[in-house]
Amino acid sequence: MPLFEIKGFEKSFGNTQVLKGIDFSMEKGQVLAIIGSSGSGKTTLLRCINFLETPDKGIMYLNGEKLCDAETDRKMTDAQIRKMRLHFGLVFQNFNLFPQYTAFENICLAPKLQIDKKAPDRKKKIAEIDEKAAKLLENVGLADKKGFYPCQLSGGQQQRVAIARALILEPDILCFDEPTSALDPELTTEVLNVLIALSKQNTTMIIVTHEMEFAAEIADEIIFMDKGVVAARGTPDYIFGKSGNERLESFVGTLSKQ
Repeated sequence: MPLFEIKGFEKSFGNTQVLKGIDFSMEKGQVLAIIGSSGSGKTTLLRCINFLETPDKGIMYLNGEKLCDAETDRKMTDAQIRKMRLHFGLVFQNFNLFPQYTAFENICLAPKLQIDKKAPDRKKKIAEIDEKAAKLLENVGLADKKGFYPCQLSGGQQQRVAIARALILEPDILCFDEPTSALDPELTTEVLNVLIALSKQNTTMIIVTHEMEFAAEIADEIIFMDKGVVAARGTPDYIFGKSGNERLESFVGTLSKQ
């Protein structure tokens, strides 16, 4: 049984159909990379998975159970949507850290807000969150930046804080939307190394990326999207080899010439 499955995702903005019936599934611990040209629907798909957009049609399953059906669950409350989002951790391309909080505080904020203010063990839970946040900072190589504000951190460091912030909620699936697009090559390597380390820890991840070499190295499977559909899907060897898929080979060939 797959950990996560999507069936028939469709999404339009006005008269423009961006997703045209997306189907895929993935296993626990799998790393799935999504590639494709601008406008192919990659980011829209990721935003629908994370409940930042509402698909017009489609069903999501998690651990074999229906998580949501776009056609029957269109009137979910904000509380229901927040609960659904806890299954997914999303790391944005532009970090989205709160500038008024330190790196440590950014990581702790969401789980601390979930604690009932009247809970008798509130102090214990806060201490556990603080301990976990400190460990995550250490894991992403930023133990010495605990009290630094985002403006005091490089782009690569900010993105690593954002990854730790997503991890502290222990999502079923960690999602990345072009996690290195705002970084220069040296800082890109910092972030990619963290993702590679996570993959070795069997972290289930969906990564929208334009870094083809990285996708080939980290992904168990790659989806190539084109004009709102899954135009090809397979192992890195298949995607970057002689697949026989004319559109895919054209896309990969164009990138290799850059």
